[in-house]
Amino acid sequence: MYKSLTECLRAEVQKGDKPFSWSRTIRRVIKCSDRRFYFWLRIWCYLYQTNKFGMKGFAKRRMRKLNRANSIDINPAARIGAGLKIVHFTGIVIRGNTVIGKNAVLRQNVTIGARNDTDEGYTVIGDNAEFGANSCIIGDITIGNNVTIGAMSLINKNVPDNHTVYNSKDMIVVRNAA
Repeated sequence: MYKSLTECLRAEVQKGDKPFSWSRTIRRVIKCSDRRFYFWLRIWCYLYQTNKFGMKGFAKRRMRKLNRANSIDINPAARIGAGLKIVHFTGIVIRGNTVIGKNAVLRQNVTIGARNDTDEGYTVIGDNAEFGANSCIIGDITIGNNVTIGAMSLINKNVPDNHTVYNSKDMIVVRNAA
């Protein structure tokens, strides 16, 4: 878990090819507010998921405060790979039963996860996924690698690798990106 934390901080806060360094990360956090968000998101999720130093409850409260300050709702139990990029923060919802791969790009009002708290299973999203504004990915489904979800799309079925998915009036269109 610690290695994953440092990989995420290197990709999202340091944003470079240099090896991870806490001092370099802290300097970037002080200078830039969006990097500050990613820093605290990763720290609170790490402490919540590992219960390091018995800080699970504290991390959950701090995560709730971070979510409120940014008008989003990311559950600290969600597993999100390194390289997360949120283009516009407003309205992002990621439930706890979600696994997201590396280099995901989220735009405003994206909802990912279960329909409600009693749903079983996970929403699994591969690497290099990109989500358009106002898209919903709901249910126990798998989204492959290198998938683009169009704006205002409702996805409730599995999507294979290397596809583009969008809604067109009354039907869902799935195209191979190759």
